[in-house]
Amino acid sequence: MPWWGVLLIILAIAGIALFFLYRAGKKAQDKRDEQMEQMEAAKQTISMLVIDKKKLPLKDSGLPQMVIDQTPKRYRRQKLPIVKAKVGSKIMILIAEPEVFDIIPLKKEVKATVSGLYILDVKGARGALPVQPDVKKKEGWFSRLLKKGRGEA
Repeated sequence: MPWWGVLLIILAIAGIALFFLYRAGKKAQDKRDEQMEQMEAAKQTISMLVIDKKKLPLKDSGLPQMVIDQTPKRYRRQKLPIVKAKVGSKIMILIAEPEVFDIIPLKKEVKATVSGLYILDVKGARGALPVQPDVKKKEGWFSRLLKKGRGEA
C-alpha cells in the first residue's frame, strides 16, 4: 500500500474521532446550560457566616449520604470546593462554584446567592469583599525540568 493511502486512512479515522468528540462536547454543553437555567430559577439570597472552606473529595466532604449516593461514581473521588457556613442557627455544608470559591472570605459574614447546596455568587454583607492576596501556584515538575534545560535557576 502506498504511503498516501495509509495517510488517507489515518486522516479519515482522525476526522471521525473529532466529529464524535465535537458531538459529545456539544451534548454536554447543552446539558450544562439546561442545568444552569434550573439553578437560576431556584436561586435565593441568604446571609451566612463562613466558617471553613476546603477542596475535598465528595466522600470526605460531610455532605448527606443521600447526596453522595445520587452522584455518579466517576465523580465521587473528584475534589469539590466545599464551604462550611452558619446560616441562621444551622451549620450547613455547601458546594461552591470554582470561580466563587476563591473570593469567599473566611470568618466573615457574606450574602450568598444559593441554589440548593450550590453557592452561585457571593457579595459582602457590609460593603465590598476584602481583596485576597494572589496565591502562587505550585510549579509542576515538567515546568521545573524545562527551566533546568534552559539554564534558569
